[in-house]
Amino acid sequence: MGEVIGGGPDETPLVGRRRERAELERALESARSGAGGSATVLRGDAGIGKTALLDWTAARAARDGFTVLRAEGGESEVGIAFGALHHVLRPLRENSRALSGRQRLALEQALGLRDGLPPSGFMVGASALTLLAEEARRRPVLLLVDDLHWVDSSSAAVFVFLHQRIADLRAVMVCASRPHGPALEGWPAHPVDVEALSGEDSRTLLRQWHPELAASTAQRVMEEAAGNPLALAELPGQLADEHRKGLAPLPERLPLGRRLEDLFVRRLRSLPADAAQVLLLTALDGSAGRGGTGAPSEDGTERVLGGIEASGLARLDRTGRLVFRHPLVRSAVIASASAAEQRAAHRTLAGRLRADDPRRLLHEASAAEGPGEPLAARLAEAGTRIALRGGDAEGALLLDRAAALSIDAEDRIRRLTWAAVMSARGGRLAYAARLVRELRRGPVPEDIAPLFAYAVVYVDQSHHVDFASSFSLLPRALATLTAPGAPDFGDLVEQMFFKLLLASVYTGDRRGWEALERHRDHVSPAARLCLRAWADPPRSAHGTEDELRALVARSADRREAGGAWLLLWAASAVDAADEDLRRLFGRQHAYATQGSVAKARCYQAYLYGRWDAAEDCLREADTAEELGYHCNALLFWHYHAHFLAGRGDERGLREVRARIGSAASRSRMRFVTDHLDHLDALVALAHGRHEEAYARLRRLMAPGELPRGLSWFHLPFFDFVVASLGCGRRAEALAHVAAGRAARMDTVSAHHAFLLAAATALTADDDGAEAAYAAAYAVPGSGRWVLDLARLRLAHGSWLRRQGRPAEAGDLLRAACRVFGELRAAPWEERCRAELRAADRSPRAPRCAVLTAQELRIAHLVATGLTNKEIGAALDLSPRTIASHLYRIFPKLGITSRAALARALPTG
Repeated sequence: MGEVIGGGPDETPLVGRRRERAELERALESARSGAGGSATVLRGDAGIGKTALLDWTAARAARDGFTVLRAEGGESEVGIAFGALHHVLRPLRENSRALSGRQRLALEQALGLRDGLPPSGFMVGASALTLLAEEARRRPVLLLVDDLHWVDSSSAAVFVFLHQRIADLRAVMVCASRPHGPALEGWPAHPVDVEALSGEDSRTLLRQWHPELAASTAQRVMEEAAGNPLALAELPGQLADEHRKGLAPLPERLPLGRRLEDLFVRRLRSLPADAAQVLLLTALDGSAGRGGTGAPSEDGTERVLGGIEASGLARLDRTGRLVFRHPLVRSAVIASASAAEQRAAHRTLAGRLRADDPRRLLHEASAAEGPGEPLAARLAEAGTRIALRGGDAEGALLLDRAAALSIDAEDRIRRLTWAAVMSARGGRLAYAARLVRELRRGPVPEDIAPLFAYAVVYVDQSHHVDFASSFSLLPRALATLTAPGAPDFGDLVEQMFFKLLLASVYTGDRRGWEALERHRDHVSPAARLCLRAWADPPRSAHGTEDELRALVARSADRREAGGAWLLLWAASAVDAADEDLRRLFGRQHAYATQGSVAKARCYQAYLYGRWDAAEDCLREADTAEELGYHCNALLFWHYHAHFLAGRGDERGLREVRARIGSAASRSRMRFVTDHLDHLDALVALAHGRHEEAYARLRRLMAPGELPRGLSWFHLPFFDFVVASLGCGRRAEALAHVAAGRAARMDTVSAHHAFLLAAATALTADDDGAEAAYAAAYAVPGSGRWVLDLARLRLAHGSWLRRQGRPAEAGDLLRAACRVFGELRAAPWEERCRAELRAADRSPRAPRCAVLTAQELRIAHLVATGLTNKEIGAALDLSPRTIASHLYRIFPKLGITSRAALARALPTG
């Protein structure tokens, strides 16, 4: 975990560096207390933060009453004898009365204050030591020397002399040096190595210096900087505003700026031409990632590689590959090469790769000196091929390059349009929006108009949260693409169908549903299933979950993003977007797909009771905002609202409504506004306000009606029954359950089936209630719907208490209470506890009194250990009949297993 130190007027802010600070603090304390002086050398690469540590030490020492002396080596002063020493001792000249005449003369001659030949280093060192000792008698002394590797040799000799004799003084000496060179000869054998910052410390420092950076930009800067604080400070300042804000893709190589280039370029210029050529080829070879590795060319002889390693810029790893000492070296190598040298290197690298390797195309594009149609066409073809495999971001890069190399203006527009689509799907939505704005300035070729419409809709839906263009552009584009002789755009019809379906679900606009119905015969089974699942589920979605599972099984070996999206969205309609389905999505898909997966994961976590994932919704919302997917961000907040409502958190739900309600209303996004109304009703139910809940739900559905346009009707369906019963409207609750049965709601999905069975149990009369509750628990997969099941147990336990069966009620209520506690659903938990208190005050009836004579006979036989088959033979009944009796016996006795029967039955 990083830590920000300082920030006051007398201290330099410092992030991390606990180990180094601890050593320096010990040295200062030892000198301040008179325990002894010490000398420390901080060793590290340029820009790693050595000067920041010296600044921090100076501030800390000054606060503790030290005299702080400081010198800094400089390349321009390296030939000036005793130049650095002059800076250190100038503040102590008033102590010169402590010097002998000979010492004073030697020191003044050394510092150029008196004519004469410079004395020996020993005499000057002795004089300097006397001055330090005199000052240390008054107060502790801190002597700082930065850039020791550039200190003149005369001063360096005196500093070595001082550090070897400083132990008896109240003095601390701290020097900073680069890792290489002769400057450290004679210094401590174990210098303090200042290493790269950790990832978290880098992130803290970057936020401190550049809080405006988009998340994607910050991540790239961190990768390039590799823990170097100077790079973290400098790199963002070299970027254009659109890059800092994440509105455009970052360039392949981040510009370094003068300070960073100066760190490496000087060493690069000292290398022979063949060594520089090997480094350039390595820097431009992206085959091993951004770390700056690559195989040296055949020109990389032992002599050349030896010279490169001696420079400290790169080294050979154990596999014989050339590895840059720091990622910034790679950028410096490229920056120091001319455009012609870079093009030549790209041509060399292209020649090393297969003709069908996309990297070869990128190298050829970088080597091109001007537009060229053959290469542009090959880039466009490769980009399209990669996008079909889910690599939209990579495909967009190739199409962008193809557009830049295009000779014909219309070809350029065609390729830019594809680049816009792929950028949107590949996680670069803000850049896609910019391309769309650019394309709108001029005419779009007729043959590319459907794709352009798709790009506009994509940006409008996801970036602007605006669905108007979906209904004005997509129906016409679908008609064009499905007409006889229409151009082939791959699966574009499928993706347009999906986008139109999204807009229709989100807004309920009838124009969208009508267009979808017109084109349902032109799309795949997955798309048709998706339409059935969302269009009018009470009347169109029967068998959806079973059909979905079959399609998923057949699609398990494929990874096309479009088809997987449709399956995921169909699954979301019936609450079946579980891990098996999400495995269809490989990690190679970019944010557009992974964002859809994350939405499904958040909602499924709510349904399955994994409520620790609530905060994931907020993190995903932040990511979506950073990437420009504002519609996704709104939806993640909407999913977060489910967790809040489930917990009965009225204040939290109001805050979410205040945050997203206006934007959803402005976009006519009924999917969100209706959900928020339902969640308000759920909160009211949690707090026992049934009339309020009924009034809110009545706006969504009427008693006995399963409305069109409410694709997720099953969720408020159950709550409508609960609210109606809670405020004495039993007839309306019964009508609603009857409508669910008539619509064969239980054949849509497992969740639909469970909610119908639960609603049936709540409305059953006393004679049939036990069997109805047992039937609800017996719905396959009922345990998955954690909140719903706990609420059913609460209702069942309450009914058992009223029936004079407090022991059985207590078992169910305690189970529900435990779940509500784990979910941190406090209002529901308190209602359970109230029922438990009431059950404890109720008269207790013998458990076995609730069994019929036949059930009691079966229960006693089960308790002896007989199987269903054996009991059936004894009573002349089928094993299935025995199992049915047990389904009724277990809840009556408040048990869940055969083993518990013996304890539940009376003895004797």
